[in-house]
Amino acid sequence: MGFVKEFKEFAVKGNVIDLAVGVIIGGAFGKIIDSVINDLIMPLVAKIIGSPDFSNAYIPLVDGIPPGTSLADAKKIGPVFAYGNFLTVAINFFLLALAVFLMVKAINRLKRKQEVAAPAAPPEPSSTDKLLMEIRDSLKK
Repeated sequence: MGFVKEFKEFAVKGNVIDLAVGVIIGGAFGKIIDSVINDLIMPLVAKIIGSPDFSNAYIPLVDGIPPGTSLADAKKIGPVFAYGNFLTVAINFFLLALAVFLMVKAINRLKRKQEVAAPAAPPEPSSTDKLLMEIRDSLKK
């Protein structure tokens, strides 16, 4: 029974719930970044470079693979250096890291503004409050 109680305390702590929310939002954010890469950035890169899709980009490591063969078919024929998918994943990671950096930077800026807006010190107690504190302190003696 102690295990269930301990697990319940662990599961309802704020940090675990925050982590779960972060993972869910991170998954959705990853899909947004994938869409930005696949639908917005890669077509522009393909327009500049001339290759419409990086996922099929490879270098054959054996003779006998005809030019224009798809990656799947080329792998059946022999080993290939399939750099296209890695390039796509690396670009995806870079853009995701950049987006997270910009988001954290914006959050830190908002936190700094809130810290500046907070009052520096509580107001000085009134003369009546000071008198009452003196009376309280003398009664303690």
